[in-house]
Amino acid sequence: MRLVAISAGTSDPSTTRMLADRAVQATTERLRRSGHDPAVTVVELAPIAVGIAQSLVTGFPNAAVQPAIDAVATADGVVVSTPVYKAGLSGLFKSFVDLLDNDLLIAKPVLLAATAGSARHAMVVDDHLRPLFAFLRALPAPTSLFATPEDWASPGLGTRTSRAAAELAALMTSGITRAITETNWDDHQHNFAGNATRSPHTAADVDFDTDLMRLARGDT
Repeated sequence: MRLVAISAGTSDPSTTRMLADRAVQATTERLRRSGHDPAVTVVELAPIAVGIAQSLVTGFPNAAVQPAIDAVATADGVVVSTPVYKAGLSGLFKSFVDLLDNDLLIAKPVLLAATAGSARHAMVVDDHLRPLFAFLRALPAPTSLFATPEDWASPGLGTRTSRAAAELAALMTSGITRAITETNWDDHQHNFAGNATRSPHTAADVDFDTDLMRLARGDT
């Protein structure tokens, strides 16, 4: 079982990374209680920021970015953590997400988290992050995490983290991802040679009998 955390924090130390680490630790503990020992990978976006920008310009992930995308593609669960700037998501975080295939996260469990300097940004997680991952057809945990400087000493943050971790672990071990993708995978549009694990990569993988393909061939 693979658990991947994506952190868009840029400072060192980063509260965004700290929040991701808390969520990962709590989720790992929950998974171990149910007999799973997950392999954990942390994707730090700041060190590959230049590669992300170059990949956006070229339209293709470069060598600096591809391993991060591969890690997300093979994850059984994902923790995403972003700082909030000017009432919105980090541009670095959104730029990385823009590089993901639209089918990469179908039915994949995701825990949403964000940090900010003020509680005024608390709704950014559910107003911005949740719709973004709904578009990607992921399965966000019902409980999201948000932390300001005042929250780190509050027991409430620990309670929310434990609840969110329990939800993510439950989704990861439920088999729901496989059940949904096995049933609906062929009903979605997929990128040819994309990063999703079941994307078509050869002509033999392509269904040429769809309405769109028949139209492209000029069939009536």
